[in-house]
Amino acid sequence: MAFLELHDIHKSYYLGSEEFPVLKGIDLNLERGEFVSILGESGGGKSTLMNIIGGLDRNFDGAVIVDGKKLDHSKEKQLDNYRRSTIGYIYQSYNLISHLNIVDNILVSLDMTKLSNAERKQRAIDLLTQVGLGDQLKKHPNQLSGGQKQRVAIARALASDPDIIIADEPTGALDSQNTKEVLEILEKIAAEGRLVITVTHSQDVANYGTRIVHLADGKLDGDTRLKPAFPIPSNTEKIESKPLSAGASYNNAFKHLKYNFWRNSLIMIGTAIGLFAVLLFSGLGNGVSAFIQNQINSMVNPNSVTVMKNPSGKKMSTAAFQASMSKFASQPQKMLVKDSEVAKLRDIKNVDKVEPGYQLSTYTLSRGRKNSNGNGLQTWSKAFATNTIQTGHKPGNNEIVISKNEAISLSSGKNYKNLIGKKIKLSLPWITSKNHPVQVKGTLKVVGFTKGGSASIPAATNFSTMKQLLKDAKAETKANYISVNIKKSTQVKQAAKDIKNIKSDGKYTFGSITVGEILDTVNQYVQIATILLAAIAGISLIVSALMIIVTMYMSVSERTKEIGILRALGARKKDIRRLFTAESVFIGLFSAAIALVIAWGAAIGLNNVLYGIVKYNMVQITPTNIIVTVIIALIISFIAALMPSRRASRLNPIDALAAD
Repeated sequence: MAFLELHDIHKSYYLGSEEFPVLKGIDLNLERGEFVSILGESGGGKSTLMNIIGGLDRNFDGAVIVDGKKLDHSKEKQLDNYRRSTIGYIYQSYNLISHLNIVDNILVSLDMTKLSNAERKQRAIDLLTQVGLGDQLKKHPNQLSGGQKQRVAIARALASDPDIIIADEPTGALDSQNTKEVLEILEKIAAEGRLVITVTHSQDVANYGTRIVHLADGKLDGDTRLKPAFPIPSNTEKIESKPLSAGASYNNAFKHLKYNFWRNSLIMIGTAIGLFAVLLFSGLGNGVSAFIQNQINSMVNPNSVTVMKNPSGKKMSTAAFQASMSKFASQPQKMLVKDSEVAKLRDIKNVDKVEPGYQLSTYTLSRGRKNSNGNGLQTWSKAFATNTIQTGHKPGNNEIVISKNEAISLSSGKNYKNLIGKKIKLSLPWITSKNHPVQVKGTLKVVGFTKGGSASIPAATNFSTMKQLLKDAKAETKANYISVNIKKSTQVKQAAKDIKNIKSDGKYTFGSITVGEILDTVNQYVQIATILLAAIAGISLIVSALMIIVTMYMSVSERTKEIGILRALGARKKDIRRLFTAESVFIGLFSAAIALVIAWGAAIGLNNVLYGIVKYNMVQITPTNIIVTVIIALIISFIAALMPSRRASRLNPIDALAAD
């Protein structure tokens, strides 16, 4: 039984509905160890027959049987495996991959074998040495002569240890000396027990083999035996083939990326600018949020819950409750809290301390002829952060702490600290128990200054002092807010929820505000602003994606012949897709790396400038920001490559090989 059998092969091409027969019933049996020349004039169907034997042409009638097994040309997977394990191609135009050196050209085929990396490299070098190119290993195809290129093509055809070598006009572009050397190599290959099929229109080349098959007008009209086939070696080990791995695809993609580095670098920089803007705005959003949190926590204890009377009696969100407070500014009597209501707060789980207090609106401080007007006098409680007082100590009975700005107004910018220990007058409006207006006055000793600037708080005295001042003025003495301190910060959220659920006479008694809720609200606005800014910056990413798409389409166009070569070597459609998506992903990764470097430098520069103003690093790029940026880069580059890579994988291998 012959190793390769062709039975009744018919092939036609169509122009519209008109049929042009090319092969008209080919029957041929070929053995291993033969050096068969298929001789005929141009247009006789020689190349078409070779494409059918090589598993590249699937649209024909008839049967191809290899080693007793019929090839099913409708099954693409089977044909891919057939080309990988059984077929080796040698072309008249060499069909080497220009951006790879000659060793890497051989490795393209060896990457589809089960040899280890070291074994592949060594086999590539050995094959090139065997064809006389052991001293040219680092050269690229454009640095070789025609004869040398053909030797590389022969070495690549042998790389995967195929049973059949198909040589399409292998000497057509060579001089007489190189022709002789190439034919000697092909004869040696046949002598190793392979089937060598050479397509030629040269009688001299055909006479070099063991057998000549003449093809004319799509039919075999001659089959001449010149000499016996070479004997088949026994017990020879064959290299096993396998599909191209993802690692090999990414490696090849990276090599092409390096080859076109300068062109690709422009795409990377353009993409990096968009990623940098997104990263910088995200870092700025983080910094602003952290700054606000720092400022609020420097004034307010995060374990504290500020509790106020809920005059509406309706359960509502914190934001709605805060909005409703403005309605009762002119009706302060509705905000007063009874002692019995304060007692209910002590029964809440995880409560550490309950401190009733006063939050009074406008007030005036005076010393001699100097006055300072303020808003929001409070009584001291655990709600204040421990570092609220910058100088001095918290107020005791008949004592008051004031802000640094107020101290300066009552003295001078240079001598304001001398105000500690001195007495000042306090005056503020309030109401009587019958809701009549009354002026509350008192003289208190200054014992400390609170932080200035954005972290400044109003003046504060303790609860017993303020209650006594109100009593002396015959004003209402009920508290109008309560500071509830919770044992652990992790328990604050639940405690605030429990407080809001307290009822009296079927109505909700309290509303509450926590530092976390304030921060959530503020951060929500910051986040919205950050997203909007990042989205505006993200428009450039759309442009970057379009640039990558154009680049990938250009790459497909430039590498059309390479696609045909890879398909002829046995690469699958998915391998071709992965080759281009991998290159695009590399562009995305390098773009992200460039963006990170630019963002890091910009963050350092901005923080140096802004720190002198706010004493805080306002750009804070987190690991999450970095990871998200890298993911965005990968997604954009991957999506951008989908259409070009799909187009590349759908190219007809025969047409791709014929591309200029």
